[in-house]
Amino acid sequence: MKQSGNVILVTGGGSGIGMALAQEFHRSGNTVIIAGRREAALDEVAAAHPGMVAMTLNIAGAAGITAFAARIASEHPGLNVLVNNAGIMRHEDRIDLETAEATITTNLLGPIRLTAALLPHLTAQLHSTIINVSSGLAFVPFIRTPTYCATKAALHSWTVSLREQLRGSNVEVIEIIPPAVQTELTPGQSKSPRAMPLDAYIAETMDLLRREPTPPEICVERTRFLSSVVNEALFGERLRMLNGFD
Repeated sequence: MKQSGNVILVTGGGSGIGMALAQEFHRSGNTVIIAGRREAALDEVAAAHPGMVAMTLNIAGAAGITAFAARIASEHPGLNVLVNNAGIMRHEDRIDLETAEATITTNLLGPIRLTAALLPHLTAQLHSTIINVSSGLAFVPFIRTPTYCATKAALHSWTVSLREQLRGSNVEVIEIIPPAVQTELTPGQSKSPRAMPLDAYIAETMDLLRREPTPPEICVERTRFLSSVVNEALFGERLRMLNGFD
């Protein structure tokens, strides 16, 4: 992924990891568009960073995503980086269908729908990047948030497949795999001593994103105790075997 001169869309850019990534991309000389449901929060972030653009998007609405993709491609024809960051995390007491359905729609269907809607535009660019933000809980679940963990596991698997499907094209596919970070993803998490400070997390993540070539999985050291349960060498071997790769 090139470091500057991009036009970058960050969903969930009004707070937390999305906001922090958007700020760093903006400082690096990129045009940044932040999207999300909370217009006031988006406007506040954009106002603090001249040149940053705020656009409202309800990632849970299929029809709205299609219209949003058409609008952003028209208004920002140079768009070449999509960061699928928006997500929700809610505690569930055993099976809570309302929470489960909302989480699946936001965390999994949202990124798939938005990527599908923008992929024709991204493939028309000289070079494009899709960044999906999953979680260390994709590898080992936190049982109080089962659907969140399941959606992140599905997003991880989907990202692996998408990367292979687009291999050899002009579209690079990257996965960012955070640990628990001090944000308000869940109530009180921003002050939890068990979560990684947001500034430290973003600094380490940006260092990894600036490597050449960019690693396909951006996994800070604090996440590795979860992600390392998958044997990377063995996984790659089985992936090639299952899919008949040379």
